[in-house]
Amino acid sequence: MPDETSPLPPSRWVFVYGTLRQGCSNDITRLEPPPLFVGRGRIAGILYHLGAYPGVTLGGAEWVYGEVYAIEPALEDVLDEIESLGENPTDEYIKREIDVEVNGEPLPCLVYEINPRYVLSAARVPEGDWVKFL
Repeated sequence: MPDETSPLPPSRWVFVYGTLRQGCSNDITRLEPPPLFVGRGRIAGILYHLGAYPGVTLGGAEWVYGEVYAIEPALEDVLDEIESLGENPTDEYIKREIDVEVNGEPLPCLVYEINPRYVLSAARVPEGDWVKFL
């Protein structure tokens, strides 16, 4: 008899660099369904201070540090709402999929990139690490 259970949807990975990091105001580990910590990661980009939260622009010669989690589709929907990509989307963040360096290896992750027009006069976060900055 064939297995009639439907397979779980595949996990995706997300790179979080700001308030979604563990211990921060939107700590991803407090969200449902719970994510699975994969490791610390880094991406090429510039991290900007936008008041209560940061934003990253991708590319360049600087590093931005964060954490990588395996997430289920339902949690991706929650993250989209937090980043204002949900029911009433704004243009502040753009969801991208890029390779993130985790333990020296590339891993394809979702990253929420700030729209560059929001950082025209924003200060850079030293060393590309929001948690260190706080």
